[in-house]
Amino acid sequence: MPADAGAAEARTRAWVEHSVIGLGLCPFARAPQRQGRVRYAISAADAPQALLDELLDELRRLVTTPAEELETTLLVIPRMLADFDEFQDFTAAAESALQALGLEGVVQLASFHPDFRFEGTAADDVTNATNRSPFPTLHLLREESIERAVDAHGDPDRIVEANLATLRALGPAGWEALQKAWCDDAAGA
Repeated sequence: MPADAGAAEARTRAWVEHSVIGLGLCPFARAPQRQGRVRYAISAADAPQALLDELLDELRRLVTTPAEELETTLLVIPRMLADFDEFQDFTAAAESALQALGLEGVVQLASFHPDFRFEGTAADDVTNATNRSPFPTLHLLREESIERAVDAHGDPDRIVEANLATLRALGPAGWEALQKAWCDDAAGA
């Protein structure tokens, strides 16, 4: 994984455009992205404590900045946690930190990883791609934003089912082509 922050940000932005927004995996991502209210925080950490400190800083920034300026944050981790199990362990620690700060019910964490695998699925199951990103990434979401989005877009289970159907229709070859497209876009950025 490249440690270059600029390349990591470009690839992550391209992933958001092509996959998250382009495939409609998150129907409420388009507006904050277009309005410049998504923060791409590229971690410089190469040790768990340094990453945890960065996460705490980003959580504090998110909750102290008005949503009109900052809706959500993607904490992109290009220099560590390439192993999915290690990433899962860190995600559990991140959830504990969220609780320790008293932010449970205020901020929700969503996790994305190049090798993301839902429990009970095969590693090559294309539906895992709903949570596959170019780099290990923690998405910090305001709970109030999630509630507004659910009110506007309906049942979250329908969104999940639509995402699974989209990825099944895309298939492994389509997913690979999409990954190539976001890499090509990022290289040209």
